[in-house]
Amino acid sequence: MTGPVLAVDQGTSGTKALVVCPERGVIGTGFAEVHPRHLPGGLVEIDPEELYRSVRDAGSRALAEAREPVIALGLANQGETVLAWDPDTGRPLTDALVWQDRRAESICTELAPHAEELQTLTGLPLDPYFAAPKMAWIRRHLTRQGLVTTSDAWLIHRLTGAYATDAATAGRTQLLDLDGAQWSPRALALYGLSDERLPEVVDNAQPVATTREFGPEIPLTGLAVDQQAALLAQRITEPGGAKCTYGTGAFLLAHTGDTPRHGASGLVSCVAWRLAGHTSYCLDGQVYTAASAVRWLTDLGVIKGAADLDTLGGTVPDSGGVTFVPALAGLAAPWWRGDLRGSLTGLGLDTGPGHLVRALCEGIADQVAELADAAAADLGAPLSALRVDGGLTRSTLLMQTQADLLQRPVEVSALPDATALGVATLARLGAQPGLTIAEALPDWKPSAVYEPRITADEAAERRAGFRAEVNALLERSAERKPAEPKAGPA
Repeated sequence: MTGPVLAVDQGTSGTKALVVCPERGVIGTGFAEVHPRHLPGGLVEIDPEELYRSVRDAGSRALAEAREPVIALGLANQGETVLAWDPDTGRPLTDALVWQDRRAESICTELAPHAEELQTLTGLPLDPYFAAPKMAWIRRHLTRQGLVTTSDAWLIHRLTGAYATDAATAGRTQLLDLDGAQWSPRALALYGLSDERLPEVVDNAQPVATTREFGPEIPLTGLAVDQQAALLAQRITEPGGAKCTYGTGAFLLAHTGDTPRHGASGLVSCVAWRLAGHTSYCLDGQVYTAASAVRWLTDLGVIKGAADLDTLGGTVPDSGGVTFVPALAGLAAPWWRGDLRGSLTGLGLDTGPGHLVRALCEGIADQVAELADAAAADLGAPLSALRVDGGLTRSTLLMQTQADLLQRPVEVSALPDATALGVATLARLGAQPGLTIAEALPDWKPSAVYEPRITADEAAERRAGFRAEVNALLERSAERKPAEPKAGPA
């Protein structure tokens, strides 16, 4: 069975849908915006019904533009966003707690004595970024009714009636046994979730169920976390390669083969995808705020939008001594200090908007360079280059800064919607048994390659300044640190 597939990427700020034909490429597109609410105390939530409407609307628009029937549907999701819902009616019982939400910090504090055990079991550090702490928080503070899951399981149920999640998304919960790619009874017990009815863990490419939400019956055959879908679309299917997606946050993933790496670098070890029962793994590092930091600068009135990064940043030769640690939603890998807030130092009366823009770009690029170094340490070899995608790759200033600080080429993907194209590949693999990954993937080529323009010594000096500011944040936090928490459940 051949023909176009519908790929839907349900993201933090919107849902993008593509109709992808194996011969002609993208023949239909659709987009629907969503509006997370950023509340005091690090809370980020969204109406689940808005997520569902965005999936339905974006998919319908893409199909209307393509005006051709599709053979399969692929769905990519945010990964760590969770909610409680009624399995009989499909009705949400809570708002969706977005992956950036920090309200489950108290759960993590209680479980701190078991942090090492949980990381050994699941590959994930103890942090409210992941799904399990949010799931436990919902059960403790909001409702004991219905099911509590990641958003993909709810969307799949609303679309098809099935109750499933893919292996890669399950690996973002801190409830999956990383070595066996099955739910971990011990992790469930530690989180007080042993009595939960969890979704079936399925391969990333297989027939799951069918939907009529877009009109004609369409088989759902591809599922993925957004970042793993982008890794696949970037054709990083063997150990040694890495990609970074610059979206709401920035996410660097490096393929590690068919065995998980339990490294000490601070990166996450997780499932890349499971195909025909065979699991591939990756290392994953996160920067919580990238485009969201640009939006923050926009809301302050410093810039009018991301398009101003190059024009305003180009008015000055450097950051003028300003250093920006854009930990506006906490400091993620490799530090895992979500309680920290950002810092802006080195300000003077001569500091202008251009300096702030350059400092922001350097702050994002510095964090990504730290992730790349951590991946290289776990892999035992430096990355030869970094493949990148996402909206912020349109900024020449940010990409050149990234190449300079990384001291490696930065290859910008010519594929503007890598996540959707990755899940389109999975949908095609699930719909056409016998097709290889190489046959299903779109052709990859860079639209631009940025080479370092500064010396290694200058890059090291600039990165040392950033690390000094991060260390200052850590030291100030240590001075305020409360007494050690009591042990959680054994």
